Amino acid sequence: MSEQNFKNHARLVFGFHGVTFLLIVTGLIGSIVNLFKADAATHYSAALIVVAFLALLAVAWYARVFALKAQDRAIRAEENFRHYLLTGKPHDKNLRLSQVIALRFASDEEMPALAKRAVEEKLSQKQIKQAIQNWRADHHRV
Repeated sequence: MSEQNFKNHARLVFGFHGVTFLLIVTGLIGSIVNLFKADAATHYSAALIVVAFLALLAVAWYARVFALKAQDRAIRAEENFRHYLLTGKPHDKNLRLSQVIALRFASDEEMPALAKRAVEEKLSQKQIKQAIQNWRADHHRV
């Protein structure tokens, strides 16, 4: 695996982010076209196909959102524990979740100071990631 840094840390899974959503959106568009071209005898089934694709789109969307929320909770707990091990204190209560998620890429040496700076300067997730000098790779999140 290549070394991870700010420019290459984002991860997209082609089969999920590309193919799956493309197929669902294509199917939704096709089902809408089918609905408008349907005659009275097939209108009900054409409408059900549109509803099915809308439900499939919602399921795919929420499957991704729920997985990310679970990962965010785990990251928050892990990073709070790491901060406690490094400083003897939990994270500052004013540290936002997005900031904690960005701080996971900071090395142990720079994480406490960067966490303090993130709160004081209200740094965005992107600003925190750009401020990191020694990148700590995270290959587990998708």
